[in-house]
Amino acid sequence: MSWIEMIGADKAAGRLKALYDRIAGPQGQVDNVLAIHGLRPHTLEGHMALYKAALHHGGNRLDTAYLETIGCYVSLLNGCDYCLEHHFAGLKRLLKDDARAAEIRAALESDSLGAAFVRREAAGLVYARKLTRNPAGMEKTDIAGLREAGFDDGEILEINQVAAYFAYANRTVLGLGVSHVGEELGLSPGDSDDPESWSHG
Repeated sequence: MSWIEMIGADKAAGRLKALYDRIAGPQGQVDNVLAIHGLRPHTLEGHMALYKAALHHGGNRLDTAYLETIGCYVSLLNGCDYCLEHHFAGLKRLLKDDARAAEIRAALESDSLGAAFVRREAAGLVYARKLTRNPAGMEKTDIAGLREAGFDDGEILEINQVAAYFAYANRTVLGLGVSHVGEELGLSPGDSDDPESWSHG
């Protein structure tokens, strides 16, 4: 399941057990991307706080399905199957439209963004692509392009934070050999109105 030791929910104690109880899914599942932090619970706490704030927070204004799409795209670009499969399953649940989900995935995989997204949506994805592939090449004009597409600065910050979070998550998974084998895919924190609610459903 990974290249370093993980502490399963059945063996967790103290602070780690309290965190696992807080994030567990309906059947008690703690996703491996989170359980990989078992040897350092403070990093699990930091990971979950960032994840919830970037992707599942009531203060965000962009649609969660669009933010999930950005996460799927960044994960695809980084070659992180774990995050791609988990978050694509989550995207499908949000969309409740398998045909639309398939259209989105095909567009991301072929890098043909205009085939599935309106100009505004595609602009955010283009920004995320450049930030992922060439972070040192980012320029002020990249932000200007997002504004021209209709995003305000707060929405631009949301796009940036989701792309940046997935860069972190992808490298956690890829760098430690985390596998999704045996996991239920697509569980995520559902209560966006409560930043302290980390339970996965």
